[in-house]
Amino acid sequence: MAGMVKGPAIFLAQFAGDAAPFNSFDSICAWAASLGYKGVQIPTWDARLFDLAKAAQSKTYCDEIAGVAASHGLAITELSTHLQGQLVAVNPAYDDAFDAFAPPELHGKPAERQQWAVQQMLNAAKASRHLGLGAHVTFSGALAWPYLYPWPQRPQGLIETAFSELARRWRPILDAFDAAGCDVCYEIHPGEDIFDGATFERFLAAVGDHKRCAINYDPSHFLLQQLDYVDFIDIYHERIKAFHVKDAEFNPTGRQGVYSGYASWVERAGRFRSLGDGQVDFGAIFSKMAQYDYSSWAVLEWECCLKHPEDGAREGAEFISNHIIRVTEKAFDDFAGGAVDEAQIKRALGIK
Repeated sequence: MAGMVKGPAIFLAQFAGDAAPFNSFDSICAWAASLGYKGVQIPTWDARLFDLAKAAQSKTYCDEIAGVAASHGLAITELSTHLQGQLVAVNPAYDDAFDAFAPPELHGKPAERQQWAVQQMLNAAKASRHLGLGAHVTFSGALAWPYLYPWPQRPQGLIETAFSELARRWRPILDAFDAAGCDVCYEIHPGEDIFDGATFERFLAAVGDHKRCAINYDPSHFLLQQLDYVDFIDIYHERIKAFHVKDAEFNPTGRQGVYSGYASWVERAGRFRSLGDGQVDFGAIFSKMAQYDYSSWAVLEWECCLKHPEDGAREGAEFISNHIIRVTEKAFDDFAGGAVDEAQIKRALGIK
């Protein structure tokens, strides 16, 4: 049977909080299930929901977490280390800004922070193995991002050196995930050194086409940089192992375009929107996923500059469910065909 997208699922990062039902894994799972979700993607940095160090050490703890989800009819789709993955590679220009992603005792200590981030990734590999997960979602981090636009001219060899170093840092992590039987799915995202297909190819080559180097597909980030997000699936479908379902819109004017003039999210030409409120053609995307037998999860990532998150979550479950295609097991014109007749085939082709 052909593959079929699983879902709907929801990334819990944007919903976790200090008030019920968002302040414990049990209660947030009950909330997600009540909306019709079948899976949850867990942000591993949020101690209210998950203890990554404990999960790396204890299969019993992981069984308990999976049991909590299962008690609400939910599966754990993937673990997320977006914040920790970001810290695997940080250009010094961003040291102060990204300190917020690390424990306070590591602030102002970029070398120690980077070591901590690597250990977090290794813990995530072990935790993923304990949970029996086949995919993991994260960010790559960035060394070259400040030099995106080549003015002033970039020093010759800067990009090559940046990707060589990025690969050096990630290769042992990829090996650890390989030992855990789990793919590392990088979210292709501006702000990361892997932000489009060309940069993913550059990184993939630098890690020697590592079999665990994969993609977390999120079309919202492609629409905002005016990349063909449907063609992207045609090109990279063999590496797409995770899927964030997030909408966006791009409305350029005479005043601003892709870079949006330092405007706030509400005032930007490119904005993230709740599912169905933006411009992403999810009918085409889910058709491509069905065409290429993508059989992993479709996970709502809610980010919207206008709509309330709980409304976005409620609407998102139905939106994803309505877009999942039940893949046919037979061709539509089978009724008009007949049994294979080799003699007939040869006659049709004029072969003796």
